[in-house]
Amino acid sequence: MLEKLNAVNDVPVRSVFDPAFAPYGRVLEGFDFSPLCAWLTRETEIPAEGNVYVASVPELEAVEPLFSQVRDLIYGGMPIQIGYCNGRNTTYNGFEYHKGSEVNVAATDFCLVLGHLWQVKENTIRTEDAAVFYVPQGTAIEFYQTTLHLSPCRTCDAGFRDVVILPRGTNTPLSFKPEGGSAETRLLLQTNKWVIAHPDRAPLIRQGAFPGLIGENKEVKYR
Repeated sequence: MLEKLNAVNDVPVRSVFDPAFAPYGRVLEGFDFSPLCAWLTRETEIPAEGNVYVASVPELEAVEPLFSQVRDLIYGGMPIQIGYCNGRNTTYNGFEYHKGSEVNVAATDFCLVLGHLWQVKENTIRTEDAAVFYVPQGTAIEFYQTTLHLSPCRTCDAGFRDVVILPRGTNTPLSFKPEGGSAETRLLLQTNKWVIAHPDRAPLIRQGAFPGLIGENKEVKYR
């Protein structure tokens, strides 16, 4: 698949097992995430268009001892949530980041478009600064806090399924109106969710996301 992706794209596509992934995150080993992937495959649909995201799913959070292991060994005992993102996305669209790591588990193959928080200047970043990584089915990865990311991109017509683990409360509606502070305040869109959108990504712009991704809203091709 990696060879195919590089044949049809005009930017390099690397595996998350490549050393180039190290500044963005790490591949997680020693955990059995297969029950989460099996639940997604059995219980969730991939929408006909766009993506669907659910921040917290009680059935996924009831999987033990995995839930406790992730909470204690990856997040140091912090409260966490386990949800999912399924969809058919193929374009960059923008970036988000959180204060705290994010764990993704690939229930299907997909690609990720990533950047670094220190590449952001005056709330903007260029699409050519992004890097694309391929995540094989069954792989679990941790993004570091400074890693910019957004929805996965599919690698087949059927779409993708992705388990998403975050500090509890992330990606839920804000209980206050962000005002004052630094320029970063303009990026705060939801709880623990700062977003830089491409101006062409209408759904994010309508939500109030800052249009700071400059350049072509590139597509990650798979055929």
